[in-house]
Amino acid sequence: MQAILNFLPYVGYIVLALMILVFIHELGHFLAARLFKMRVDKFSIGFPPKIVGKTIGETEYVIGATPLGGYVKIAGMVDESLDTDGLESEPQPWEFRAKPVWQRIIVIVAGVVFNMLLAWGIFAALAYTNGDAFVPADKVTGVYVMEGSTADKMGIQTGDRIVQVGQQTLVKYDELERLLLLADPLTVTVERKDSTGAAQSVTLTGPADIITQMNRSQGDFGLSIEPPLIGNVAERSPADSAGLQPGDRIVAVDSAAVHYWMELGQNVQAAHGAPVTVRIARADTAAADTAKLTLVSDTLGVKTYDATVTPRFEAADSTYKLGVGSPTGEQLIAEFGVQRTRYSLSQAIGKGWTQTGTASKLIVTSLTRVFSGRDAARENLGGMFQVAKQTREAARAGWGAFWGIVAMLSVTLAVMNILPIPALDGGHLMFLIYEGVMRRKPSLKVQTVMQYAGMAILLVLMAFLLINDAVRMFGG
Repeated sequence: MQAILNFLPYVGYIVLALMILVFIHELGHFLAARLFKMRVDKFSIGFPPKIVGKTIGETEYVIGATPLGGYVKIAGMVDESLDTDGLESEPQPWEFRAKPVWQRIIVIVAGVVFNMLLAWGIFAALAYTNGDAFVPADKVTGVYVMEGSTADKMGIQTGDRIVQVGQQTLVKYDELERLLLLADPLTVTVERKDSTGAAQSVTLTGPADIITQMNRSQGDFGLSIEPPLIGNVAERSPADSAGLQPGDRIVAVDSAAVHYWMELGQNVQAAHGAPVTVRIARADTAAADTAKLTLVSDTLGVKTYDATVTPRFEAADSTYKLGVGSPTGEQLIAEFGVQRTRYSLSQAIGKGWTQTGTASKLIVTSLTRVFSGRDAARENLGGMFQVAKQTREAARAGWGAFWGIVAMLSVTLAVMNILPIPALDGGHLMFLIYEGVMRRKPSLKVQTVMQYAGMAILLVLMAFLLINDAVRMFGG
């Protein structure tokens, strides 16, 4: 119940994202139909019940109460409404069925095209407004590998430096997730230090079942590069009482060295609530009260202190906490020397085009693997709850991230709609291609039956995705 309540403040963002995507998609169908002088009976954003509607000319414009989609009802077309009244009679000049095949194909694919154009426009606008910021791969000297993750099962070890995925050298660390999602077969080359400290190159290949275990749709590979820098200290927390402060670098917990943020939590949990000695490094320039700390060393402007901290048990997630937050964005920028690039308008347009193509390739690749059985459907397909979760997280991060997720969802909607499933745009396109090749239309009965079958497939798929989302997100 709490997980559901957490979504409520973001319902407005979720609805806004869906309304934008649906409006643009249906606008594509509508404008193409009007271009070829087809009569459009209804333009609906959202499904019934109707909230408000107004008829202008021959078209009723409607806003429905169910913001999970929309539709444009074009005269003379067998669509999702499955309304076949009047289709047995002779076609009228203003009807969809009376127009040449090429015009009908344009009307059908217009929604997909508009979704792609929307994504392109958003990506280009973000590139022009914000530029690009990335972590140079050579600044990431090692990674933390989560136990039991795909990276762990492949043999990647904490401290390895990733230098290559497949045949592509890693230049920008930010590209790692995309390369891992597209790599086939999945091979990763790392630089690993041996017992003498000498670096050696190791190429690791994931066995077939590793690919299935990996949740590629969310990039769940099990790697982290966050350094053990304290981003914030909660007031009256154990860390606050012990004298820790933002900017401190955790060096060790008891006798265990800490090189990554994830190791801090791991070592704290291992103490099971007993007091721990946290060793920190702090610059001389950091003004703070050190009365509660024990000075260990003072070298080259950096002092090392020990602090005794008793972790506090948090019943909400059954873990022990010190009361410290992970590194801030500013700290990460300073740590990894983030590089920034600004784009001219023409460069931003090109960047947007490239990002749209990359997003399309990611989605198509993921779907291909799922349908071929190489990736697990339960782990790689998401429904409305997953959309809500991603939109919520994007809304938290700000408007730039929100529009970025809208662009990705727009590409997803385009790709899903062009699948050759009756009741989707791809299903209609399949009928039109058949008509163009065979020089005759499928019978009205065949189209109707196929539409029913397509609707049944979609309903089953939606039910599966919703149940799967609920189990994954709220099932514990």
